[in-house]
Amino acid sequence: MLTERQQLILGAIINDYIRSAEPVGSRSISKRGDVSFSPATIRNEMADLEELGFLEQPHTSAGRVPSTRGYRYFVDHLMKQEAATESELQAIRSFLSSQMMEAEQVIQHAAMIISNLTNYTSIVLGPDSVNQALKHFQLVPLGGDKAVAIVVTNTGHVENRTVTIPQDLDMSDIEQAVRFLNEKLSGVPLTRLKSRLFSEAGEEMGRYADQCEGLLRLIEQALTPESDSRLFMSGTTNILTQPEFKDVDKVKTIFSLLEETPAMLRLFSAMPSGLQVRIGTENDHEAIASCSLITASYTIDGQQLGTIGILGPTRMDYGRVISLLGVFGSNLKLLRPGH
Repeated sequence: MLTERQQLILGAIINDYIRSAEPVGSRSISKRGDVSFSPATIRNEMADLEELGFLEQPHTSAGRVPSTRGYRYFVDHLMKQEAATESELQAIRSFLSSQMMEAEQVIQHAAMIISNLTNYTSIVLGPDSVNQALKHFQLVPLGGDKAVAIVVTNTGHVENRTVTIPQDLDMSDIEQAVRFLNEKLSGVPLTRLKSRLFSEAGEEMGRYADQCEGLLRLIEQALTPESDSRLFMSGTTNILTQPEFKDVDKVKTIFSLLEETPAMLRLFSAMPSGLQVRIGTENDHEAIASCSLITASYTIDGQQLGTIGILGPTRMDYGRVISLLGVFGSNLKLLRPGH
């Protein structure tokens, strides 16, 4: 357990380092108005903090920088959340008040705002189909054998795609099957839709069984995007503005991870729900061992809507990022899926 004086000095060093990105010395800490100790006393405490693993000393400087353990202690015990400014609040609320068709779009646009406000990289992971249920299905004829299949889920997610109607499917039969789908299967998880359709249809859908099979093929086609649209990023080049990442090889490694969708999905899937802060080597992937990742998952009416991750240097302004994510989350609760 750190003494009160050690906590004060550690917090001062981390706050100074977040602002300057330069190793912090005892003299600069002694000049702070909230620190009343002499440079000699501060030097002794800094040496003790280094021995305890909370600080590190770059070989090229007499100053110290926080270690992963130091940042972790700061986030868990010393950090004060910085209140969002009125302009920041307005920027987030303006997007959240927009009448958008897809709730996921709200998260994506808010992530862009947070990325711009923090100068870090934002990553959005939409809900997995495992966590989504059918809310509404529609098939809109376009003429000939073409139609647009539209699937709306309980999270407000919308999938639409132009599909080809097989010649053996009569449009009136398809319309009956669509009505049945919306009346009987609303709320059924997407992963169980096909089995529930046939298990519950019984005699009622007996003579439309072939048509339903063809219809479900259309639904499955509409629900299978050409690329994984669950992953969305904003501000990836913000990494280049951070002094820690002037090393080209280090940046290439990070960019390679960001471009590898399966690896990013695995990284996010391993994060527990709620607010999580992973610092430096606490991250599960070596490529971001010099970064911090803050993730927050969001729900509407008990339904998982998505997860936002903020990726930046370990010298991240944790209090400000967490505060902005909190503002976003509290305003998001006012929304409803599909609005």
